[in-house]
Formats: sequence, structure tokens, C-alpha cells
Amino acid sequence: MKRVVVKRPGGHEALTLVEEADPVPLPGQVRVRVRAAGINYADTIVREGWYEAARGKYPLTPGFEFAGVVDNHAGGFKPGDRVFGFTRFGGYASVQVVMSGRLRLMPPDWSFADCAGVPAVHFTAYHALHQVAKVASGETLLVHSAAGGVGTALLQQAKLAGCRTIAVVGSASKAAVARAYGADAVVVRGPSLWKDIDKAAPEGFDAIFDANGVTTPRPGFKRLRLGGRLVIYGFAEMFPRGKRPSSLSLAWNWLRIPRFSPLEMTATNRAVMGFNVVFLTDKAELARDGFDAIAGWLNKGLLKKAPVKEFPIERVADAHRELEAGDTVGKLVLAFPE
Repeated sequence: MKRVVVKRPGGHEALTLVEEADPVPLPGQVRVRVRAAGINYADTIVREGWYEAARGKYPLTPGFEFAGVVDNHAGGFKPGDRVFGFTRFGGYASVQVVMSGRLRLMPPDWSFADCAGVPAVHFTAYHALHQVAKVASGETLLVHSAAGGVGTALLQQAKLAGCRTIAVVGSASKAAVARAYGADAVVVRGPSLWKDIDKAAPEGFDAIFDANGVTTPRPGFKRLRLGGRLVIYGFAEMFPRGKRPSSLSLAWNWLRIPRFSPLEMTATNRAVMGFNVVFLTDKAELARDGFDAIAGWLNKGLLKKAPVKEFPIERVADAHRELEAGDTVGKLVLAFPE
């Protein structure tokens, strides 16, 4: 099999493609011949050595999601089944060996590339909306980075939950994408960001979903309605676009992260919540409920395919460069030959 290994944290040169023997499944494990693996921004942080869940685990293979073909009888699956699934690291590999609970059957009209980009982003969106914020029909939500993988997943699932969404995108060219995935209004990030947001939702928000982490949580918190929830699930602003961060720049951005007082939250009836989805994938019940819901929506045709751009596994470094540039829409995936 082929897999990408990061022997020690570093720049794009740290992504090394190796070939080795296929893993042998243990009793009850399903072996999948991977055709595509999803790429997430967290993978770039894993490569650089700043991802908390990866500390002390190098050398490791990045990646959390994949799609492919089963090649053994196990866990209710049979050879030839087209499946998508998730893993806690190890996704950038042409063969996966996982327990059956981490796999779901692919819808017949979805490609491997389409499905490889589903698990991480849609589980993040599901957990944020339904387990953390516990949104209700009729609520108004603000979604940052709305044209990306998690953003488009949040928009779609929020629409299924009966919520109104205001989407924030990084450029005017991404506005149409956010609207196509269910946004009721779109704001382009710029000097008048919060003024434009206030125009779109003058009465504020019931919940805000923020993966920026530095400059937007505090002004967002001020715009929460009574009982509002600010959900933080990433810190993209900690890392400069297109280059590896220095310890000094990370320290500076860390100091800029807003701190929230429990007294302030109590006095204003607003909540600040946060999670890292990687730490949740080992919680069997949470993972099962989330992926059952996602698979159900897929099979009913209630979720749209995200825009996908494929890179052959040999160009994994180019994929990371493009993702770090901040101009992508939808999902990037790695493609493996049959």
C-alpha cells in the first residue's frame, strides 16, 4: 500500500510518500481499498506539529476521512461494498483497516471523491449544531467561513433543522457558493464586516459558529441574543496563510484570543462553547448517532455534493499549499489509483 508519513513536523517537505505491505485485518475489522481521502485544514496543522491531538505520535500519517471498496467479509460488509468512513489519523493511505462502526455505505450516485469529503466536515457540523448548540427550528445562526467544507455542511444541516443562516465568506466570488448551500444572506468579510452582519440580522443571533478563533469571537459574543451560544471549533487565524507560523507569531495570536468571564456569561445569559471533533471520534455513541444521521440524509438526497478538487497522492504537498492559501471552495481530496 501507499501512505503519506510525517516523520517529524515541518513544512511541505515533511510529507513523505512510502510503500509498504498491506495491513492484515484482525477479527471483526474491515479492510478498505481506498480510492479517495479527504483533506482538512487540521491536516496542515498536524504536519506542522501544532495539533494537540497529534502530540507525541510522530511519525504519523495525517487524515481523518476516506472512501473506497471493501475487500473482506467482516462487520456486516462484503467484498465490493462501496463505503466511506473516518479514522483518527491515518487517512492518507491506500488501505484502511477499521472497525465496522466507522464505515457507512455510499449512496449509489456519489463518487469516491464526493464521499471522501463527507465524514469530517459533516460530523463537525452535526456535533456543533445538535450536540453543542442544540439548535431549534426558527433560530437565526451566523456561520463563518461558510464556503469551506464545514461551512457548507453547517449551512445544509441548519436548513434541515429549520434555521435561518447568515453566511460569512472571504471573498465576493464565494458568495454564490454559500447561497447554493442554503444561506439566507451572505456577508463578505472586509472592513465593514460587523456593520454588514448587523444589517443582515439586526436582532442578533441564537448561535454563532466560528473557526477563526482570534478576532471574531468577541464581537460575535456581543451579538448573541438572550440564551445565545457561541460555538468555537477551530483557530484558523492563529496560522498565517501560505507559510509555516513562527513560535513568535503563534504566541502573539495566542495572546489575542479573547477570554470570557463566567460572570459575564451568567449576567448576559450567553454561553461560549468549544470542541475538537478529533477527540470525539472514539466516543462510540456520539460517532454512531452522528454518522447514522449523515448517512440517512445522504441516502434521502437531502445533502448536496460539495465542490471537490482532486490531487493524486503524489501531489499531496501541492494540495496542502492550495488549502493554506485560503482560496479554496468546498473540499480537496487525494486520489489513489485502483
